[in-house]
Amino acid sequence: MRTITAPPPPTPLSRYDAPTRPPLRVALVQHRWHADPDALRAELADGIAAAARAGAAAVFLPELTLRQYPAFVRAGENPGADAEDLHTGPTATFAAEMAREHDIFVHASLYQRAPAPEGAEPDGLGLNTAILVSPRGEIVAHTHKLHIPISPGYYEDTYFRAGPAEDPYPVHRPEGLSAAFGFPTCWDEWFAEVTRSYSIAGAEILVYPTAIGSEPDFPDFDTRPLWQQVIVGNAIANATFMIVPNRHGDEGAITFYGSSFICDPYGRILVAAPRDESVTLVADLDLDQRRDWLALFPFLKTRRPDTYSSLTAPVTP
Repeated sequence: MRTITAPPPPTPLSRYDAPTRPPLRVALVQHRWHADPDALRAELADGIAAAARAGAAAVFLPELTLRQYPAFVRAGENPGADAEDLHTGPTATFAAEMAREHDIFVHASLYQRAPAPEGAEPDGLGLNTAILVSPRGEIVAHTHKLHIPISPGYYEDTYFRAGPAEDPYPVHRPEGLSAAFGFPTCWDEWFAEVTRSYSIAGAEILVYPTAIGSEPDFPDFDTRPLWQQVIVGNAIANATFMIVPNRHGDEGAITFYGSSFICDPYGRILVAAPRDESVTLVADLDLDQRRDWLALFPFLKTRRPDTYSSLTAPVTP
């Protein structure tokens, strides 16, 4: 697997004070699904090892890391039957093995087995969950996907229950990583409210494990530029770094378009992947850029929450 390393962090565009923190080196792995589980794990392991050799403190993997994307067809009666345990399932086990072997934080995504909330009717669904595993092999953060797509080819509402509204935007400051992280997932990246909520809570880096590609109903409509522009725009408006690992390859009704990337709070793409290749991306994040950008453009301080009540009102399609 090829490794693409970003050049040193670009010159700050607005720096009022001297840097207070060293750069944080991070990596992501863009991979494709393999029907052979051993081949799939081998490709991911190759990418994780490359990230560790490059000196990354953490490596981030795409959505539903160890399984084929299921939602291009509607689920059957009990889709959660093959979901996995958060702590002991194959994804957590694989991530822990890699983290311990390479002394690196490993982020992954899984279809989590989760019964319906107490008092609710059984629905057969599970949760789409992102995890972060420490170099000791322990899960130190997990976050459930909040927004669930319902469009043709992405019938995720027939597989996943939306994450709960209690503590929906947790910010994690893992010991050994010098930054505050949020771990939403894929469809969440389209919602400005998600980035803003994390930014208000102090998140500096958002990680979006992703599975996005072609549109079965509109095969000539390439959404890749729009997808990237929305994420980058949210980064600019909220002074966050964005780490976005996507998969690539044809999995049936959808061809995933890769194009994973890392951007900074000024909207600059630090490093990006091609559409159709398994690669490891590595970049150094100048963490003081969030401070600098918000000093110049104080979006959070000049908000008008007293005018935002309509944002929580129901919308008629």
